[in-house]
Amino acid sequence: MLVDSHVNLHSEQYADDLPEVIERARAAGVSAMLTISDQLSSTDAISEIAARDPLIWRSIGVHPHYAKDYPDLAAKTLIDLAVDDNVVGIGECGLDFHYEYSDRNVQDAVFRAHIMAARKTQLPLIIHTRDADDVTQKLLENEHREGAFTPLLHCYTGGPELANAALNLDGFISFSGIITFKNANDIRAIAEAAPLDRIIIETDCPYLAPVPMRGRRNEPGYVVHVAEKLAEIKGISAEEIAHITTDNFFRLFSKATDPRASV
Repeated sequence: MLVDSHVNLHSEQYADDLPEVIERARAAGVSAMLTISDQLSSTDAISEIAARDPLIWRSIGVHPHYAKDYPDLAAKTLIDLAVDDNVVGIGECGLDFHYEYSDRNVQDAVFRAHIMAARKTQLPLIIHTRDADDVTQKLLENEHREGAFTPLLHCYTGGPELANAALNLDGFISFSGIITFKNANDIRAIAEAAPLDRIIIETDCPYLAPVPMRGRRNEPGYVVHVAEKLAEIKGISAEEIAHITTDNFFRLFSKATDPRASV
């Protein structure tokens, strides 16, 4: 069994064939997935997708690209939206200083609202960070001193310092198809060094299709290739990495019901 911990199933790229996409994922051994909120205006569409399938969970959050649209976002808004049974995480949220579609101060304020919500709900905090390692690290460490929460660095592309800082806060790191890319040696080194009990996998589909699917629309079923590459990096079998990352997913996202428990 595999779990894709970060999918964007409400993307327009799946408008015509989402049922077939999910069917192909299941045929590939991807039994469950977490579909991610990019902005609160997507909540209804995401909720409808998750409601169709008990093994598709969802998150509540605002991507830093859209922080500008929610400058006064309150933690209570996120907390209230997170009460539904199939909401298992807060985010994706964070800081993106690469594109800077939103002002940095607004990104910071919106990120802090998510941190407060994660602390209050004790749901994992799904973090997007790009070209903002130092600021992200300081913010996470400072906020953690105010009260514990569990950070998840999603689709990790940062450096070893931020990765280690998150791990020191009892956090997790998620690796995507980027680890299969030719020039991603730095990310593969971080994956190699990361403890086995703190790693999960994702596609971030429809983006970032892994080798050998580069150039195609990404799909949850392609997380198989991420698992195979991570197994190679770790020097263990694909079956072992599937078992480990699935266990880690359900330990991290403890609100999600592990279907293996009923077998």
